[in-house]
Amino acid sequence: MLDKKIIFWFRKDLRISDNPGLFEAAKNGIVVPIYILDEASDEEFKIGGASRWWLHYSLESLNLSLDNKLNIYFGDSKNIILKIIKDNNIQGVYWNRCYEPGRIKDDSIIKSKLKQMGIECRSFNGSLLWEPWTVLKKDKTPYKVYTPFYRYGCLQGPEPRKPLDKQREMLFSKDLLNQKCLTDLKLLSKIKWYMQMEDTWEIGEEAANKKLDIFLEDGLVDYKEGRNFPGKQKNSRLSAHLHFGEISPHQVWHSAGIKGRQSTFSKDVEHFLSEIVWREFSYYLLYHFPTLPRKNFQAKFDRFPWLNNSALLKAWQTGQTGYPIVDAGMRQLWQTGYMHNRVRMIVASFLVKNLLLHWHYGEDWFWDCLVDADLANNSASWQWVAGCGADATPYFRIFNPVTQGEKFDETGEYTRLFVPELGKLPNKFLFKPWEASEDILKMADIHLGKTYPKPIIELKKSRERALAAYHSIKHFSEEDPT
Repeated sequence: MLDKKIIFWFRKDLRISDNPGLFEAAKNGIVVPIYILDEASDEEFKIGGASRWWLHYSLESLNLSLDNKLNIYFGDSKNIILKIIKDNNIQGVYWNRCYEPGRIKDDSIIKSKLKQMGIECRSFNGSLLWEPWTVLKKDKTPYKVYTPFYRYGCLQGPEPRKPLDKQREMLFSKDLLNQKCLTDLKLLSKIKWYMQMEDTWEIGEEAANKKLDIFLEDGLVDYKEGRNFPGKQKNSRLSAHLHFGEISPHQVWHSAGIKGRQSTFSKDVEHFLSEIVWREFSYYLLYHFPTLPRKNFQAKFDRFPWLNNSALLKAWQTGQTGYPIVDAGMRQLWQTGYMHNRVRMIVASFLVKNLLLHWHYGEDWFWDCLVDADLANNSASWQWVAGCGADATPYFRIFNPVTQGEKFDETGEYTRLFVPELGKLPNKFLFKPWEASEDILKMADIHLGKTYPKPIIELKKSRERALAAYHSIKHFSEEDPT
């Protein structure tokens, strides 16, 4: 067995602990750990700029955990794996499953080819608490609404497995014929626009576990309510670590569950676990409905009268809308690669409902700017806000950026951090500076239209326009073929 060489193919599982595929490979032989940047497999959803930055440092961290034995490649996954097998006398190939449509297709082709060659090929679940095909309604069809999916599909099914115990010993081997290294992937831009992100994040498995421990100790108390306030430190900020697999959902699920049983704030823990299951639901929808990233889940929205206005889109992207809570969120995104979840809903609603711009524009911008850009979460969440998705928010629910700011950033701590030009403005006018008198604006060193933009649209009129657009498609049924 010691002479048997097995490829373990790292993808979205960039960790050593609780890694089912890696553990099984290590049990059965010497592991040849590989990572392949295969952008052809990603089709139109190639890794965005912020995610490429994160991936670079995540792979750097993983390589250190593997005693500098991680083998790096770039190109077609199938051809690369076949070459590694030939060059290194490989007897098996193991990996943890991915659930994006393109990955599923490619994995099936690779698995079929390896079996034809007589090469052992095994795949495992290292990314989800429940496999999507195991959670179905009584009629064997997939759920389309989150609450019954969670309550009846998940909670009444088998409990997620416990994290695997650490392997006592794992032997790793290099592919000596491969001379590529991490820098050859060119994940980092020559223009170092990401400098501020480097001050914001710690990346890698160790950082992920540290962040989980801190959150469980300090962030869970009052999580259910506190998570809505961007100025409070009540979000786990584990999303990027989960996306890249630096920590597993099983580790998060069971660690939080243990904390809940030991505490007096079990409702906060339960709500946090429900947020973990929302991630599951997004993957579940993507698996069962693979057109989710581009096609309206509700077909009637194919008729929706979206506008096309590049100036409005640019103002939204750059945080220059004249609505402070929206601009704060968009600037936080650009500067840090992250945005608070409540603010994500506010800025998304503003784009698709107040500006009447297609949710694809928001999906694409988030895809490029978020360090936690995830095809399942990004697609499901944008469709949810737009009103066209599964279990979507009603289209007529339109977030008011003024009242949202006043309610969830009452002291203005968050908004002033990312919109410092409004720093001297009294709280009364912080989220509606256009209502402040000239004297107040002057005292705050604000000149609307110059130091801070005037609102790019009027809220009441844009709301009425959005509702009219919704009513224009409301009478169409999902089966309407015309």
